[in-house]
Amino acid sequence: MIPDHLPHRIWQELARATQDRHHGWRTPVLATVGADQQPNARTVVLRQAREPVGELAFFTDGRSPKVAELQAQPQAVLVFWSARLRWQLRVAARCEVLTDGPEVDTAWARVGQSAAAGDYLTAQPPGQPWAEGELEPVPASTGAHHLAVVRARVQTMDWLALGLDGQHRRARIEGQALTWLTP
Repeated sequence: MIPDHLPHRIWQELARATQDRHHGWRTPVLATVGADQQPNARTVVLRQAREPVGELAFFTDGRSPKVAELQAQPQAVLVFWSARLRWQLRVAARCEVLTDGPEVDTAWARVGQSAAAGDYLTAQPPGQPWAEGELEPVPASTGAHHLAVVRARVQTMDWLALGLDGQHRRARIEGQALTWLTP
């Protein structure tokens, strides 16, 4: 790999992960700061990777705790691992939560036709206990969805490649600027 092409190559893999359900980077871990000032981490599904504007996007229920966390403290970290590539990628990002507007409408048009639609139609927000005897969440009576789009504006990337020969490589990327680091 030519070092100057590394940032573009990383974005190619991120874009590929949005299309390939088996790509290791499809489901990164999102780390945020909770209301209690403790770290919180959970897996999300990468839905978009836009290299020209330096943004990643994922969907969530607009009532989920991560939304409140991101609204209070928009700084977050996404951690990606690909066993096939033997690459780890840590992305520091500033997040914006969209709960309405054209981008949310477009996302809902796609998700609303899928099996995942029910996740965004429940009466109770994520993490709430079910009523005794319920076998599944109660759908909302209004039929309104709670899908939110989270846009993560990439600030820095920390890339680590684990070589099979023990030769590991690491770099920090800010925009198109690349700095090689000790692994």
